[in-house]
Amino acid sequence: MNLPLFRAHDDPGPSFAELLRRTGFDEPALTYDGTLPASDFRHGTTCVAVRYADGVLLAGDRRATSGNLISHRSLEKVFPADRHSGVAIAGAAGPAIEMVKLFQLQLEHYEKVEGGALSLEGKANQLGQMIRGNLPAAMQGLAVVPIFAGFDVGRDEGRLFEYDVTGGRYEETETASTGSGSLHAGTVLRMGYRDSLDAATVTDLALESLFEAADQDSATGGPDPVRGIYPVVALITADGYRRLDDDELADRTQALIERRRNR
Repeated sequence: MNLPLFRAHDDPGPSFAELLRRTGFDEPALTYDGTLPASDFRHGTTCVAVRYADGVLLAGDRRATSGNLISHRSLEKVFPADRHSGVAIAGAAGPAIEMVKLFQLQLEHYEKVEGGALSLEGKANQLGQMIRGNLPAAMQGLAVVPIFAGFDVGRDEGRLFEYDVTGGRYEETETASTGSGSLHAGTVLRMGYRDSLDAATVTDLALESLFEAADQDSATGGPDPVRGIYPVVALITADGYRRLDDDELADRTQALIERRRNR
């Protein structure tokens, strides 16, 4: 087999696809715009975070979609990062979950090597670097856009951080939201937020924000009493990370539905 030769003005350059075109393989399958079809992978959606009197709350819906298909009804989107911090994910579910696992491992390794936990600021920076490392995949449609939140032991307060696909880190003072339903959820959070909310009130506010997002955004899953599926809600305080059980969330969700009926 002879290798193709090109003159200087006709050189295809470093592009393999262009080389195939110049040698006669001009097939539609070779046309690639650098993105992946959304239907080829699972996509997680709306997550929120809220500061309150004792720390921070993280919450997320449970639906994953592949294009217009509901591919998973009970996806976990809120994870502990370590004892005093957590991550809520939105975006391509596979890379997001792998990123969280690696982030958990890095924080545990640091604590074992250094004999103490990394500062909350350091954890937020580390996650930002991991998101920046995922940028090439994000440009092909596999974006990961999490929320990071935790209790800052040094400051004795809860803190929360939003990110963009480039790894840019932005600290928020009250609320944060991410995912396709973030506009609707974030609006509910901002309208209902008050200084020094207690744990019960902030939990109800987060559930209402996700309920509204599910009502307006098809990719966000609402509560499913038939299957016993409710949002994941976690509180992070000086005592550590605590996930609320489904029985409590079922009662609060039913009370929310009753309030909306009576409006």
